[in-house]
Amino acid sequence: MSPLLAAPLFVVSLVVTLAAARLFARRLDRLGIRFGFPEALIGLLTALAADGPEISTALVALIKGAHGVSVGVLVGSNVFNLAAMIGVSALVVGSVRLARDVLLLEAAVGGLVTLIAAGVLLGWIPAVVAVILVACVLVPYLLLLIHGAPPSVRAPVVGGMVERLQRAVAQKQPAQRPSDDNDDPAHHLLGLMVLDVSLIVAGSVGMVQSALALGDRWGISNAVLGVVVLAPLTSIPNALTAVRLGLARRGAALVSETFNSNTINLAAGVTIPALFVTVTAASAVARVDVAWLIAMTALCVLSLARPDGMRRVGGAALICLYLAFVIVQLAAA
Repeated sequence: MSPLLAAPLFVVSLVVTLAAARLFARRLDRLGIRFGFPEALIGLLTALAADGPEISTALVALIKGAHGVSVGVLVGSNVFNLAAMIGVSALVVGSVRLARDVLLLEAAVGGLVTLIAAGVLLGWIPAVVAVILVACVLVPYLLLLIHGAPPSVRAPVVGGMVERLQRAVAQKQPAQRPSDDNDDPAHHLLGLMVLDVSLIVAGSVGMVQSALALGDRWGISNAVLGVVVLAPLTSIPNALTAVRLGLARRGAALVSETFNSNTINLAAGVTIPALFVTVTAASAVARVDVAWLIAMTALCVLSLARPDGMRRVGGAALICLYLAFVIVQLAAA
């Protein structure tokens, strides 16, 4: 594929993917309201829809054998999310604050899934074991979000944590949620959602194919394509959501959205595909990228755990770490 064809194909594919992901999230939100889904479940499904471009791009790259692109998109997207969603919000607004109990639960779930996925990428944890471990983390978390704690465990500390978590998840919804004033029947919305998913996948195929062609022509490594190009571009929906939440000073919703997004990326893009194909980070740079993600996640949690939350200094540190992350990728190319 010539650059004259690959470049416009990449741009068109990116626009189609992001637009379809946005429409899919809106229709999913509308169906959730219509069917009376719990707020927490709608929030998680919306986060999954927003992660559609990253996950589909990574899976398409994996299917095409571009292993470096796939790992780069997933790890690069998560590093970018920490900097663009939480770091930028702290830098612009001045601080990101949330209840300590909510941070503890979100950080525990996100951190554990990150460590499990890192174990898979580094070849330390078998895929089957990783899937079981992730399920042991996510299933109780989902049950807490949707149903709350059962009466038998409603001790003061646990009950207070669950109540704070549920309030935080309720705040995760966009500031302007669409009302269910659309008279389209449910089957019509479902049909449109199937079309949206098809467009997301088609756009991802176009992006990966054109990016690989441009990379071959211009001598750009697959890792750089995944980390520096595809990862931030496919993370745009999450970044825009984070800016709105940050400006509204909804710290709990912002942090929950960020950690949920990263958890979904790793669970759907690493642990499950590892059951069928090899996803081990083979290169030294890829292993450094995995370690970098763990370190940035830990720094983010420690900064948010401060009594006054993450201030501008912490946000600037996350952004600088991401820029250094990009420089490392370019230097190693």
